[in-house]
Order: sequence, then structure tokens, then C-alpha cells
Amino acid sequence: MLIQRGASAAAGLALCLAALTACGTDGGDKEASAGAAEPPTASGGGKATTGAANARQDDAAPLRGKVVVLDPGHNGGNAKHPAQINKQVAIGNGHKECDTTGTSTNDGYAEHAFTWDVSNRLAKILRAEGAKVVLTRPNDTGVGPCITERAAIGNRAKADAALSVHADGASASGHGFHVIQPLSVKGQGDGMVSASRRLGRAIRDAYRAGTGIPYSTYLGKDGLDSRDDLGGLNLSKVPKVFIECGNMRNSGDAAKLSSAAFRQRIAEALAKGLGDYLT
Repeated sequence: MLIQRGASAAAGLALCLAALTACGTDGGDKEASAGAAEPPTASGGGKATTGAANARQDDAAPLRGKVVVLDPGHNGGNAKHPAQINKQVAIGNGHKECDTTGTSTNDGYAEHAFTWDVSNRLAKILRAEGAKVVLTRPNDTGVGPCITERAAIGNRAKADAALSVHADGASASGHGFHVIQPLSVKGQGDGMVSASRRLGRAIRDAYRAGTGIPYSTYLGKDGLDSRDDLGGLNLSKVPKVFIECGNMRNSGDAAKLSSAAFRQRIAEALAKGLGDYLT
């Protein structure tokens, strides 16, 4: 049988060589195309190539699949609508104003403008890293939304992390930043407080390292404060913290917060903190 198979194969080869156009034209082109589409790899085969490509994508987009909600504090139209923003809303353990106007530097740079700018810079960085980013307001000319809705936006998005961006208006003698974490309030999601504290520490560490701004000298301890009187935290079912990026009434802090270049530095530091927590 071996001799017969060898003879048959030799005969077939001879016939093919004799009629090259019939045996080789179409089949040869298809094989060449397939080889070009899937180049060889060190381990052999297309799966290794796909794996390497996926690894590169993961490196380029480390936050792929993560949802981040950014909550720029206040809004540019709030001051002109006092009745609307002063309306009392339930925050889980009491009532509070729907929203507030925020503060400003002594030179008139408003907190709502600062939070809007930083949040958009931050969103751009996070999206480039693969995250889905949701902002709680679409512009800096509207009113609100109420603190209840700001929390609800994060809940509906099932955010992996939510960050409310603010700047403080304390006495001019105080300076520095602090991160506000939630205390336990009835109705919060399971594990929300403990997860928020991990998020808070990640944000604090990255912000301090990335901006050089010291911990607050007037509130909190080691850059952290815990509260149960903020509706944005009380009503959140997802990990969420606030950051007071500095004291707008302090001349040193105000100079930094008013600088576009420094706001970019702030955004990069916050992105690092969120990335550290999410990955």
C-alpha cells in the first residue's frame, strides 16, 4: 500500500506540473492572500497576534469598561435663580438647599467656572484612557441640578466611581485641600462607605503628589474629612467623594486655582487618583 500511494502521488504531481494553470492559479492566490492577512508570530498562529494587540489596547486604555461620573460643583446660572436653588430637598437624614452659588477668589474667579473647567479637562484624560465619563451638568450657564439629582445621575449610570469637584471659601488664613468622604446614612448602597474611603485615599494621595498643594490647615485630618450632611454623598449608592481643591479665599491657593496650566495639573492628578482606585 505504501508503494501504491507513493506512485499515485507522483503521478498526480506530474499531471499538476503538466497543467500548471489548472492546478495552481486560483489556489495559489488564495493562500498568498491568507498568509498576508495573518503574519507569523514568535509563537506561531493568529491567536498570539490577537493577544498581543489586545494587550497593547489594554495598556493604551487602562480604564476601558469603567464608568466615571464627574460632578462639577454649582452652576453659572444659580445666582440668578435663588428661588429654584434655595428649594429644600430631602438628603436622607434631613433637608438642605437644592444647590448653592459657590464661592470665588477675591479677584472674582468663580468656583462654578473652576469646577467646570477642571471637570472637562479631567473628562478628556479619562476618556482617552478608555473610561465612559458622565458629567452631571452639560454647561456652565444653567441652573443646578439639585444635589438629589446629582447623586441620582451617578446611581443611574452605575458608576464605578463618582467625584464631585469643588473649591472652598474659608477664611483667608487657611490653605490647602481636603477630600470629603461619606459617613454611613440609611439607604446608601452596600459597601458604599468603605469603597468611598478607598477612593478618597487614592484621590488624596495622587492630588498631593501631583499638585504639591498641602493638606488643609483648617479642616479635616491628613487631607481627609468625613460628613453626613451632604446630599451628594448621602444619596449616592456608588463610591463617591468630594474634593475641595484649595481655598479660593487664600491668595496662594487662589493664584494656583486661577491658572489654566495649574488646572491642567489638577486634572492630571485627579485622573491618576481615579485610575489608581479603578485599576
